[in-house]
Amino acid sequence: MSWFREEKLSFVQSFCCKVLKTGDIPRHIALIMDGNRRFAAKNSMKTIEGHTMGFNKLAQTLQWCLELGITEVSVYAFSLDNFNRTKEEVEGLMQLLRDKCERLLQERDKIMENGVCVRFLGDLTRLPADVQSFLARIMLLSHSNQRAFLNIYVAYKNREEIVSASNEVLEGVRLGLIEPSDVSDHVLSKCLYSSQSPDPDMLIRTSGELRLSDFMLWQCSYSVMAFVKEIGRASCRERV
Repeated sequence: MSWFREEKLSFVQSFCCKVLKTGDIPRHIALIMDGNRRFAAKNSMKTIEGHTMGFNKLAQTLQWCLELGITEVSVYAFSLDNFNRTKEEVEGLMQLLRDKCERLLQERDKIMENGVCVRFLGDLTRLPADVQSFLARIMLLSHSNQRAFLNIYVAYKNREEIVSASNEVLEGVRLGLIEPSDVSDHVLSKCLYSSQSPDPDMLIRTSGELRLSDFMLWQCSYSVMAFVKEIGRASCRERV
């Protein structure tokens, strides 16, 4: 399935978008697309089929964001904790990532046409070498685009991110690049994976779970949070 949905909005959807645009639209939203495994179990599907349907919903959500004028989206795709799942599920997720990256490279014209800069953030060294290669090719292809930004967090935990950033700051002090008195939350923020992005205005989590699961804890300190009970057709759009 395409990363770029080209469904035409219905009259009602188009009208709602125009009404929403008369008010404040978030510049940056963070998404925890949770509930794929539970959805699969509830509908007697294989786990990987649930993850695939979750991607399809993500593609639709990204279309809604473009329609509403939201210029940056950060998505929690794969936690470091997910490596603790069964070997079959982890391999299935890696294959799904390969397939979707390959499809994204096939749609390079649409990436450039829509001006989307795609970033993969996290401890990418934990991923298989061929997956790392896919991610590098996509980021290199789109790095100069400035119209919209899609940040896909893989092999990620915010506590690990903060530890990594802290070590960078300490190394800077050790090398004499900065003074101990210069260390601040601003300096630490510049060493996070998300250093090129503004903090999210809003965080949305599907499935009804009322927790952040170690996703962008530092960055979402002042974000509006919405916890969506259902994974319905319009749930994310309505919360935005």
